[in-house]
Amino acid sequence: MNERSHSLKKIRPQISSAKITDNMSNDERFQNETLRPIIKLQNDLFLIVFQNYIAKRKNTFYELSPQKRLDYIAHAIQKDLKFRNSLKGMVIGQFTVEEYERYTRNSSALNKRMMNMVIKRIQDRVQFFEKVLLV
Repeated sequence: MNERSHSLKKIRPQISSAKITDNMSNDERFQNETLRPIIKLQNDLFLIVFQNYIAKRKNTFYELSPQKRLDYIAHAIQKDLKFRNSLKGMVIGQFTVEEYERYTRNSSALNKRMMNMVIKRIQDRVQFFEKVLLV
């Protein structure tokens, strides 16, 4: 393993609930070994990036009901291609060369997993955006 790969893996959080078993699919294994730690590592960045996304769209997010805010998050990530690609880049940029090679073999399915995980992570922290409103 080269120095970059070693350094990238070293800074990733350990996720004890991310089980690896012999009978799981390659995509599920990649999700648990690579995507989950990277997405957890990038959590604070995702929140600030989404906060900026809200601001660039005239803060309409803050006028929505709690359920509509969750829908807004999912819709923004699923439908705004530039924004989605930016988020993907934040994850892919943390891949080792070996992980990137694995990723390219089934990038379409892995992108779907990746974006669903990012949506869930931002939705789970929707209260973060309330603090911004109160300040």
